[in-house]
Amino acid sequence: MIPRFSKKEIIVLSVLIIALIAINAVNFINRRKLGKNLTLVVEEGLAPISLNSAETSDLEDLPGIGPALAERIIAFRTKRGGYRDLNELKNVKGVGEKLYQKIRPFIKL
Repeated sequence: MIPRFSKKEIIVLSVLIIALIAINAVNFINRRKLGKNLTLVVEEGLAPISLNSAETSDLEDLPGIGPALAERIIAFRTKRGGYRDLNELKNVKGVGEKLYQKIRPFIKL
């Protein structure tokens, strides 16, 4: 026996399916963007940036890092005498877990 759906139920199911397709499309696009960034680093042979010696312009090349945040990263380094652990970067105002995970492949001590 084939279940019968009301017009309302069909509309609700259609909206849910469209929403799921849209969410998957956005995730796919975001993954492709990240993949392009990683590919550029590998293809160009760029070495990870050292947090303990990077200049402002070096840090600004990282995804999500602008001039102000680059300055705060350097100020934190100067105040503390350098980074001893990459996780210390999360103590800089403006660097949360999400940004840290985004730039982690591109940094070293």
